Amino acid sequence: MQNNGYSYVDVIYRVLESWYMRFAELTPKLIVGILVFSFFLVTSKYLSLGAVKLFHKFFPKSQRESSLVTLISIFRFLIMLMGTFIALEIMGLSGFLWKFIGSLGVAGVIAGVALKDLVSSIFSGMLIGIDKAFKIGDYITIGAHSGTVHEIGFLTTKIITDDGKKAYIPNQIIFNAPFYNITASPQRKIILNFEIPADEDITKAQKGMLDVIKSLEGVDRLDTSEVILTDLKQGNFNLQAKFWMKVGANMVQLKSEAYLKIKERLDTDHIQLVTPTSISITNGEPLRDENQDH
Repeated sequence: MQNNGYSYVDVIYRVLESWYMRFAELTPKLIVGILVFSFFLVTSKYLSLGAVKLFHKFFPKSQRESSLVTLISIFRFLIMLMGTFIALEIMGLSGFLWKFIGSLGVAGVIAGVALKDLVSSIFSGMLIGIDKAFKIGDYITIGAHSGTVHEIGFLTTKIITDDGKKAYIPNQIIFNAPFYNITASPQRKIILNFEIPADEDITKAQKGMLDVIKSLEGVDRLDTSEVILTDLKQGNFNLQAKFWMKVGANMVQLKSEAYLKIKERLDTDHIQLVTPTSISITNGEPLRDENQDH
């Protein structure tokens, strides 16, 4: 029994000795790894500032448009991530880390699919902040939504629509689809479409509508204002009135005034109006679909 007792003690002693030797071998690596991680942790702010300066050097345009705080946060995260992997490699734990990550492969795939839109919206929000395509207070059009930018978040951009509602637009949609910043182009071109029966005096209608447009106070570049015939469908002519709005003019009021006065002039000239089909607002660029509201 005593011999068995001694053998048990010897086994325990040898196990503890083996652990001690392994720890003693690993201690220098642990110390160096901790020191390396601490270096990246302490200097990440300065390293990220240097990375941002280097980024601005290679991409000078980004210096005028990008958000310095956002860029520093991105580079600081990348530097800390690199420091973590280097420290784990020094300590000899990188193999364990990769095995652990590999064991989460199935869960990672499931989480990736489930969180794809969430992660995409977060990164899109960061890119919107860097690109500075619009800012709070700008009037923008995103798809079928138009309004004033109220807040730019990581997941959504909040706008106040023309009817006072707060719309939450996922950043992923904004980054992956065209949008219009109306405020960025203070002088805008307004296009109004009207339908008039083909048996009416179209020339007289064009002249009357053009006279009305040139008489409006909010209209600029009078010599470029025009009323043109664009289409003939089912016995109705489509007349399109185009004119520039003065900088600072009230767009809603000018449209309303133009419609009312054109309607009054057509009534005075005894010209029947079928129905106004749309209002389009552009920055002078060609329209893809002139019968669609913008």
